[in-house]
Amino acid sequence: MKRRSLLKAMGLSAGAALTGGLPALASTDKDKTAARKPVLTVAHITDVHIREGDDAPERFKKCLNHIIQKHRPDFFLNGGDSINDASYDNVVREQVTAQWAIWDECIKAIERYEIKSCIGNHDTWWKAPTKEDEMYGKEYVVKRLKIPGRYYSFSKAGWHFIILDGNNSKISLDEQQYNWLEQELKHLKPGTPTLLMSHYPILGTTQVLVGGGHSDCKKLKDLFYKHQDKVKICLSGHNHLSDNTCYNGVRYCCNGAMSGFWWGKGDAESAGPGYYLETPPGYAILKMYADGTVENDYFQHRF
Repeated sequence: MKRRSLLKAMGLSAGAALTGGLPALASTDKDKTAARKPVLTVAHITDVHIREGDDAPERFKKCLNHIIQKHRPDFFLNGGDSINDASYDNVVREQVTAQWAIWDECIKAIERYEIKSCIGNHDTWWKAPTKEDEMYGKEYVVKRLKIPGRYYSFSKAGWHFIILDGNNSKISLDEQQYNWLEQELKHLKPGTPTLLMSHYPILGTTQVLVGGGHSDCKKLKDLFYKHQDKVKICLSGHNHLSDNTCYNGVRYCCNGAMSGFWWGKGDAESAGPGYYLETPPGYAILKMYADGTVENDYFQHRF
């Protein structure tokens, strides 16, 4: 997808943590939050686009180590586009395997941590010689990311996590997956706080600016409304932009890319090195509480 340029009408400060423009908590609410302890601290990385060149592997490893030392997360959520690209028409087998080898080497820095990943649009090699080739399609990505399937769920510390695959017609859930999601939410115990992660934004501002959002957003929004006692937050990436939107009590957090401007210097209109438009390269830290409250803070990295 070709990214469209836009006027710098939405300023995003590059402080230590970027909260995406949601209204600040009142001081009394901040005091209450400070007095509590989260049941989970989760690091969300997305759009790593790992490759050779620009010292990308070393910069990525340094950032992973920084996340561990500074935030001590319980585990990582990886939002897809882990490798730079396997989807372009001219990509050959050796390029795909080389990129995955770099990914494997980099995540050794956090090998004692669980990484729960979803599939990004650039992770999949569609130009394999045949569909029977072991590297063709999503199943190979599932294998490389060491995940149960192209979509799946798990639970931790009272929270439920649902990982989606939007890499289907018109960026949407296929019928089989939607039916599975519908049943997954239906059979959860009432009030179970739930996080959903998709590579693509479901709702928010970024897809209005640069495209790349779920075409089935209205259908998903309606489903989430039926389960508003459960669905608390939807995470995404893909657009390399930082955006926090709240609708019907659900937070939609598109967090910026680890690779920023694809590990490059940044675009001409940006506010600093590595920026894509107004968003710096970085990662998000989620604080998740037993009552379903969740905080999502985006941090710039400078490695």
